[in-house]
Amino acid sequence: MKLDSAVSTEASQPRSREHIYRVAVQFGDCDPAGIVFFPNFNRWMDEASLAFFMACGIPPWRELVKTRGIIGTPLLEIHTKFLRPATYGETIEIHTCVEHWAAKTFRHRHVVRRGDTVLCEGTEVRAFCIRDPQNPDRIKAIPVPEDIKAACTLPD
Repeated sequence: MKLDSAVSTEASQPRSREHIYRVAVQFGDCDPAGIVFFPNFNRWMDEASLAFFMACGIPPWRELVKTRGIIGTPLLEIHTKFLRPATYGETIEIHTCVEHWAAKTFRHRHVVRRGDTVLCEGTEVRAFCIRDPQNPDRIKAIPVPEDIKAACTLPD
């Protein structure tokens, strides 16, 4: 687990920390052609999202639900662009940062690399959510907690 220094984001946005999440690609991650089955990239980006927050010092969601009612950051939108294949026996790295913060959502950017080669790029729009106090069977987005945003942002 590595937390790098700086990642440039949109001009008016604070500079995000970057986290590198490593994945050892297994035979079972691949399709019959021997290349990674495409949904696995999205699974690994999802794992990299939580790993990013934990590397920034944010407790896992199971702890935040107890202390603050935050159940996690459900996925609202996803975009993935595949550039090169990967296969079993390789180690890939997912470089993750927050590209944009909005009032109740944020956009994670993931760049999947094998060494210096970019294999895949993706973005995810997510929201911090709690159980809806009016209907506990539902969830609702809350404003992005300022302390979490600060922990994920580089100091000026």
